Amino acid sequence: MTNSLKFELHAQLARDCLPVDDWPLCRVLLMNDRRFPWLILVPRRVAIGQIHELSAADQQTLMAEINDASERLLAATGLARVNVAALGNMVAQLHVHIIARHDRDAAWPGPVWGHGHAEAYEPPAAQALIEKLL
Repeated sequence: MTNSLKFELHAQLARDCLPVDDWPLCRVLLMNDRRFPWLILVPRRVAIGQIHELSAADQQTLMAEINDASERLLAATGLARVNVAALGNMVAQLHVHIIARHDRDAAWPGPVWGHGHAEAYEPPAAQALIEKLL
C-alpha cells in the first residue's frame, strides 16, 4: 500500500519564513525577522509533530542538519551563540528553530518568542544572507 499523503509546509511557517533550500531531510527556511538571524528546519515527513516520532535514521539526519545549520548560521552572521529549540506549541508540524544570538539583540537574554514585532528583511538583505548560508 502506498502512502498518498504528501509533505506540505504548514501555512504559518510559509507566511512567516523565506525559503532557503531543501536538504536530505529538512526544508530550510529563514524566519523573516531581521532582528534575529533565525533558521527553521522542517523535516519533510507527513504527520510528524515531535522528534521522537521520526525514525531512528531520520533522527540522526535531523541532528546532523541542525549541526550544519548552526555552523552555517554562525559563519554567516559572525556571531558566537546559537539557540536550538523544537517547541510545537503554536505550529504542530515538527520544526526546529536555530537562532543566532548576541548580548545586544532585542530579546537578550530572554527568548525571542513574543518579543516585539517582526521586522521583515528588505529583499536584497534576505537574499544576501541566504547566499551566505548556501
